[in-house]
Amino acid sequence: MNGSSLAGLRVIDASRVLAGPYCGQMLGDHGADVVKIEPPAGDETRTFGPPVNAGGAAYYQALNRNKRGVVLDLNREDAREVFWRMLEGADVLIENFKPGTLASWGIPDPAALCERFPRLIHCRITGFGDDGPMGGRPGYDAAVQAACGLMSVNGAADGPPLRLGVPMVDLATGMQAAIAVLTALAERARSGRGQLCDVSLHDCALSVAHPHLANYLWTGKTPARSGNGHPNIAPYDAFDTATVPVYVAVGNERQFATLCAELGHPGLARDPRFLRNVDRIANRGELREELARLLAEQDGRKLAESLTAAGVPVAPILDVAEAIATPHAAHREMALSRGEYRGPGFPIKLSRTPASLRTLPPLPGEHGEEVLREAGYGDAEIARLREAGALGPLR
Repeated sequence: MNGSSLAGLRVIDASRVLAGPYCGQMLGDHGADVVKIEPPAGDETRTFGPPVNAGGAAYYQALNRNKRGVVLDLNREDAREVFWRMLEGADVLIENFKPGTLASWGIPDPAALCERFPRLIHCRITGFGDDGPMGGRPGYDAAVQAACGLMSVNGAADGPPLRLGVPMVDLATGMQAAIAVLTALAERARSGRGQLCDVSLHDCALSVAHPHLANYLWTGKTPARSGNGHPNIAPYDAFDTATVPVYVAVGNERQFATLCAELGHPGLARDPRFLRNVDRIANRGELREELARLLAEQDGRKLAESLTAAGVPVAPILDVAEAIATPHAAHREMALSRGEYRGPGFPIKLSRTPASLRTLPPLPGEHGEEVLREAGYGDAEIARLREAGALGPLR
């Protein structure tokens, strides 16, 4: 048993694409024994390239480290029997099966799995939930961004709605799913009982629509796009300088006064139009004109360093390659590599039981035989299942 925080936890990750696998990887990073079940065709993200190597696309590999791989054709009853046997010894199931799939397997309601396996934490990830007017609809990140208002607030004020540049809905859903699993496990430690964790992309997308949703619920006014600006804070925006563009993120009056002083115009902070944040919001256009004129004369990188040292959050706007190449990203170990594997580092740093890269993303069915043996299958049974087509390639 490894010495990580979740050592001894057995997770069956039967999910595909992003949110579920991301949840499973987070649990695996912190020591859980995560078994990834794929259909014979594999998780479709194995093909989401380039780049692609023998282990699949970079997209797939960034979501499936620290897992063991098994291929099961769950359309077959004999493969489902293997699945049920694996759940007998599992603590957690993560799945995002299509609506009706569980019913076709004789599970009338997702919560019924916890009746069959009383200690199981069943984390079900869906697009819109299984009930309600939109229940059962499929959900992909961009479509849910569109349906939940996130695209409507992203983009230039005079431009069209834009998809967020990262799959924020899927990632947020994966994080919420991991929180749901850990919360249910904490409760199980007291009650001894598992439960269903119902996590949908729809709900998670609305939950991260901050502050736009909160603003609307308080005012009844539909939020509009504001480009790089912030609807509630000013100055909180991107500006050009003489060298590189920078983002100025002023959060209070002290920071605004420091910004004006560093730019050589301390009186700007005493201008009645800009005294308080509410004043600056009311006169946002005039404030932007003043700051744009002053910042255009500055060396962006030097200014960001001096302002940050003075307590004002300002940063040059870097591309992904520049961001991961900074000395700080290296110090925080935010890029992992082993052999051909490359992936993001661990965002959670625990002092006694840190996350670790124990195993690389599995090849299709790479750990099939060892996982089936752990579930009590012998050579003859494995051979029979393999010959019948219930299993993919076993290694």
